[in-house]
Amino acid sequence: MTEFNEEWLQERFDLARGRVYELVHEEKAAQPFRGFFQKEAAFVTLAVEDILLSEEEKAARTLSQWQLRNETLYRDVFPGYYENSYGNPSYACGQLGEYGQAFSFLYAELYGLPAFVAERRIWDVTILLELFLEVYACFTMEELPSPDQVRDILKSYAEDYCQDIVSEHIRAALDPACDFAVKIIREADLSDTRYLYRFGEYIGKNELETAAFLNTMSQQEINALARVFTQGFIKGFEVCRKDLKKKKTVNIRYHLGFERVVRAAILQFEEVGLTPVIYRHALHVQVRPSDMRGGLEGGMPGLQFAYDHRQDDALFLTQEYVRKKLRALQVAYENCQELAAVHAGPAVMETFGEQPFYPSSTPEALVWDEAQKQLHQRLISETGQISNRYIPREERSYTIIAFPTPETGEKYPEVFREIYRVNTLDYEAYRRMQQLLIDQLDTCEWVQIKGRGKNETDMIIHLHPLADPSRQTNFENCLADVNIPLGEVFTSPVLAGTGGILHVGRVYLNGLLFKDLKLVFDCGQVIDYSCANFDSEEENRRYIEDNILFHHPRIALGEFAIGTNTTAYVVAEKYQLQDRMPILIAEKMGPHFAVGDTCYSWEEDHPVYNPDGKEVIARDNEISEMRKEDPALAYFGCHTDITLPYDELGLICTIDDEGEETPLLENGRFVLPGTQELNRPFDE
Repeated sequence: MTEFNEEWLQERFDLARGRVYELVHEEKAAQPFRGFFQKEAAFVTLAVEDILLSEEEKAARTLSQWQLRNETLYRDVFPGYYENSYGNPSYACGQLGEYGQAFSFLYAELYGLPAFVAERRIWDVTILLELFLEVYACFTMEELPSPDQVRDILKSYAEDYCQDIVSEHIRAALDPACDFAVKIIREADLSDTRYLYRFGEYIGKNELETAAFLNTMSQQEINALARVFTQGFIKGFEVCRKDLKKKKTVNIRYHLGFERVVRAAILQFEEVGLTPVIYRHALHVQVRPSDMRGGLEGGMPGLQFAYDHRQDDALFLTQEYVRKKLRALQVAYENCQELAAVHAGPAVMETFGEQPFYPSSTPEALVWDEAQKQLHQRLISETGQISNRYIPREERSYTIIAFPTPETGEKYPEVFREIYRVNTLDYEAYRRMQQLLIDQLDTCEWVQIKGRGKNETDMIIHLHPLADPSRQTNFENCLADVNIPLGEVFTSPVLAGTGGILHVGRVYLNGLLFKDLKLVFDCGQVIDYSCANFDSEEENRRYIEDNILFHHPRIALGEFAIGTNTTAYVVAEKYQLQDRMPILIAEKMGPHFAVGDTCYSWEEDHPVYNPDGKEVIARDNEISEMRKEDPALAYFGCHTDITLPYDELGLICTIDDEGEETPLLENGRFVLPGTQELNRPFDE
């Protein structure tokens, strides 16, 4: 970040804060804009007041006082309130006409203030207050600014601060000196759930009740939970034959409420020489992703609000801005190259169980035009290339694990322990049975998958030919290391010859529900698609384009896998969690098909071996091979797993050169000799 004189920055902050305080009751702004400015000034005043309090004063607050403050800050985007919120582009445009989109954009940018205040990030707070005041000043003039002039102010803000915001975002992801969250986790009394409010995030039922539930567990149980997580990360380096000793930091990403587990994980990582880095999910529009949050995150008080603002950068996304941001990324990584060189990768603790989200279409929301969709894809592609130069994929690893939240229902403690069991199934038993599946799959080049009942799935998968089957394999035997829980065998198919229809009745992808989803493949790429979420075909296609295709005119089948974790499937059925399971577990609950990049993107040239010593040679497809000429053509920057559940599955079989079929699964049950034990959870 640009160096500022601390005294000068404090003076800027004090002036801006004092001026905003005056606006709460000031009536200088023209109507109908006055209501927006007064309402936002009240929000800003409440958010910023904590920056003036000492730690002792904040510690004196009772739990009920914290809860009231937290709810007041975030209530405006709650269901039932959002309909009359300026954060809602539809309401903003209804009240302010052509100015509505810009004002709703400003609302969303100010929304990050409580988090910046919690971290005492004076610079971030100051630039937001100054932006608010700059827009306000225009509406106290005799002649009102045009809508374009307001948008120009917001565009200038995005462009002028791009370098500083990007630099701080990259540094926070790599530098253990950015230890705001780590200090709270290490030092707080975690038995007193008031500590959750110190993070500056929305704290709802899930966060409070998760922390309370974990406080009922013994330290031995907490250590065991953390051990599954940390050992998965360490095993990832061992299995992929990467050198962990060269690394010094690990990025822990998790959801608030799990601090007891994260504290234990920090200590366990430190035992192997890894210092934790925990950064907050991105808040500034310049670095906020369009699809999902990542990093430290609290509750989501307004899912529709987040959905409506996922493409807010449409306000300023131009070729010049993309060049500016890519330069900013390059400079940021160059300044952090020593930190990047010793970064081991992310250890991610996901949560699930929340009620499925059914987004509404908001025509007034900012969305990318066709040119901006292409610019966004370029930005994603080149961002990946820059990141990979400084933190090469072949030198880093990751792990992901998922736990339920109290929103799963009254049986949450029971569900939690069942998921712990799912995450710790017998490694050796699954290794053996999955190897039997792989051995049969390696006898042919073709696999057929068919649905049953109303499911119209009919796919043919083309596998890579094996030059030496005694030493080579197409499928990775996926056990409990980077991708927890265990329970799948997967490959990157040959695109030529791969095709058919993939159909799923209901599937939950990237936090969004898809009904009656159909994808049609030819030569391994999606050529047609439909779903039944909205009344019009146009809206349904746009929904898929936004959230599965990510605006690629064609997208490839990057992965085919057979999930074997029938225990997870039965747990989901028993507790009615089928549409709430995270993809991390759902992908193990039947065959799945991932559109986008292969599982080996950016490290195709790094050898991968199964426990039996055979090399997995299916690490490329015809698109990823183009990286040798132009990496921009080789990667989609996405990988979305779509699972066909066992109860919709009719057949998976191999087809040999003579056309003879050998079934692996029939009517949702494993039938290959030696794998029938996988059916036991169904029977039990």
